[in-house]
Amino acid sequence: MRTVVTGAASGIGRAICLRLARDGKKAGEPAKIALVDIEFSAALSAVADEVHHLGAEVLPLAADLATANQPEQAVASAIETFGGLDALVSNAGVNCRGQLLDYAVADWDRLFAVNTRALWLLAKASHGALKQSGGSIVAIASMSGSNTHASLGAYGPSKAAVIMLAKVLSQEFGPDGVRVNTVSPGMVRTGMTEMVYSNNEISNAREGLVPIGRVALPEDMADVVAFLLSPDARYINGHDLVADGGVTGNHLGRLPGLSKITRG
Repeated sequence: MRTVVTGAASGIGRAICLRLARDGKKAGEPAKIALVDIEFSAALSAVADEVHHLGAEVLPLAADLATANQPEQAVASAIETFGGLDALVSNAGVNCRGQLLDYAVADWDRLFAVNTRALWLLAKASHGALKQSGGSIVAIASMSGSNTHASLGAYGPSKAAVIMLAKVLSQEFGPDGVRVNTVSPGMVRTGMTEMVYSNNEISNAREGLVPIGRVALPEDMADVVAFLLSPDARYINGHDLVADGGVTGNHLGRLPGLSKITRG
């Protein structure tokens, strides 16, 4: 499978690249993966080495997805190198916390440029190649795109826009044989969130909110993405797959005093 993965240097992006490489090795068809991140870094090089050691062909690329032209350039480089494209995973995302009353326009614009507009630009650039291969697109959204949360600034609105954008793309690209879906993770332990989970009290409290008893790992999300890209998901299009362990459906279960209500 020839795939472009953005935000590939760490977290969910890294896990996706490794999962696709393992799948290719297992199938006897080495994967070809363009690892896109904002810069050439030690972290990106390390992921490239890991993926290469799994037998995949690797193309590390630096692209600032907040720009209007670099998303297209990254996709074009991958198509030229691999001779086509089978999948696009729009995973890169940024966050800037704060209350909207105090939020800066520049921060709002940057979040929407990276989190939302980049998906549109990447999809436009990959459409022709994906149409030829009958490929698919998966974008990483968030539970914050469907559930309100104060003090996250533009993050929730930008992820809500990702979900809707993907649904529109699925309607427009579907007749061309290109599926478009989103994955909305719940709480995930990544490099960006590890500071929170290094506090055992907070970590235990968060895990207690999840019905299945644990916060997700990046590999949990990578497995979901691999499914949506696979032939097993061939009839899934325009869907937001929430992978949160049930936490966003547990609002009523967290009501104070609920455990003291007797049944009868």
